[in-house]
Amino acid sequence: MKEIKITDIEGIRVGNAQNEEAGTGCTVIICEKGGCAGVDVRGGGPASHETELLNPINTVDRVHGIVLSGGSAFGLEATSGVMQYLEERGIGFDVGIGVVPIACGASLFDLAVGNSKVRPDKAMGYQACCNSEKNCIQEGNCGAGTGASVGKYRGMDRAMKSGLGVYCVELENLKVGAIVGVNAIGNVIDSETNKFLAGLLNEEKTEIISTREEMWKDLDINYSVLKNTNTTIGCIITNAKLTKAQATKIASMTHNGYARAISPVHTSLDGDTIFTLGTGEVEVNIDTLGTLAAYVMEKAIHRAVTQTQSAYGLKSCQDLKEK
Repeated sequence: MKEIKITDIEGIRVGNAQNEEAGTGCTVIICEKGGCAGVDVRGGGPASHETELLNPINTVDRVHGIVLSGGSAFGLEATSGVMQYLEERGIGFDVGIGVVPIACGASLFDLAVGNSKVRPDKAMGYQACCNSEKNCIQEGNCGAGTGASVGKYRGMDRAMKSGLGVYCVELENLKVGAIVGVNAIGNVIDSETNKFLAGLLNEEKTEIISTREEMWKDLDINYSVLKNTNTTIGCIITNAKLTKAQATKIASMTHNGYARAISPVHTSLDGDTIFTLGTGEVEVNIDTLGTLAAYVMEKAIHRAVTQTQSAYGLKSCQDLKEK
């Protein structure tokens, strides 16, 4: 197995657009020929677009774009820009009098940093599509990860900066990659060393402490002020041949990567969502693919914090390493 670029998966383009001053952005995954997709939503507060379409019992079986964005529910507008971009190029589901591009999406909550009145919109979604033509993959403080943060259980003052992570591997002729915007209430953990990479800071902001253990202190405290301020959103991209049911199963198995890298995860304060997009080239054992998908997602989550710089008054893991 070797690491490759996610754009080495044929037929896939990835683009980011962001407003760094406002602290928000979006990431688009374009599959012009269409790919089979699935989704699994585990968090209690999702913001999503066209996820019901991916239910295996429903008709449309090809997706042309997946959008990961900031801006909470406002950021779902970015999918309109992706649809415009695709329609202009004649890409979409043929309805006889034209095409309807199928673009699914999910948004994370980044309104607590930068300017909460600026969110990913139609123009930003369109620009991300244009940027995908450059074939240049970015990570960290960009795209859906521009305003992302982690470790927010005790409020933003003790949170840390997170971002966008990407990781992709090739095993024989199978290619599997992950893109993720990490915006969790919990900590990001290296499962091999069991060390925190980013998360809830102590009161002195000198080291990371356990969000889980802090939660255990608060059996009867209502943290409603933090509700819907989180959500980790990601996508598995592969050249595997999948049905909608299989793509959905892969998304489900990939949440194991979330669980290994984020603690706690899938809380009522998160809207954790994972898409799967398959281009349909390689026959594969689904369970093997699922374990690989969880692996690359875990690695992408790690990169979302290790490749990110401090911003908006939030420290990054690089700041702690320097001390």
